[in-house]
Amino acid sequence: MTDPDLLARDRAAAEALLFEWVSSEALRRHCRTVEIALRAYADALGEDADAWGNVGLLHDFDWERHPSVPAHPADGQPVLQERGYPDWFRRAILSHADHAGVPRESALEKHLFACDELCGFVHACALMRPDKLQGMEPRSVRKKMKDKRFAANVDRDHIVRGAAEIDRDLNEHIAFVIAAMTPHAAELGLQPG
Repeated sequence: MTDPDLLARDRAAAEALLFEWVSSEALRRHCRTVEIALRAYADALGEDADAWGNVGLLHDFDWERHPSVPAHPADGQPVLQERGYPDWFRRAILSHADHAGVPRESALEKHLFACDELCGFVHACALMRPDKLQGMEPRSVRKKMKDKRFAANVDRDHIVRGAAEIDRDLNEHIAFVIAAMTPHAAELGLQPG
């Protein structure tokens, strides 16, 4: 039997599960982007980057099969439990959805919530720029946040609340996520053209 805490840090196993459940390249890329941001925050905070990264990689693994509230992410939990993922890992994933009713308590839970919507929004913003992530500044992201038609499915309130939950200024949080994503621009489809 696999040690749950070792499994939580096993990126190959997490990626295999993601690819088994997710066929959409866009959703895979989103999960990878959240993984990148969480790994960067874990490194900055002295936390376990492998565990945090895998939570990010798997936070939406069930979305294609259960793309509605309240099914996602609750319906993915039995799969994670069967595979042997520990309680804290599954709880973190549940906590990123307000409707799941799991209060965010740990630093991991709060940072997952803070990074999820923001990563998607930064990615959308970068796609619209000739230089993509290169030279992107928080003020341009904040300006796009005011346009409700742009990336309309991204909840701006979650972005603002997320920064507050991790006790970071919103501009600093946006800058941190941009900086984390930038070295991975080519992989994320954000290479300047």
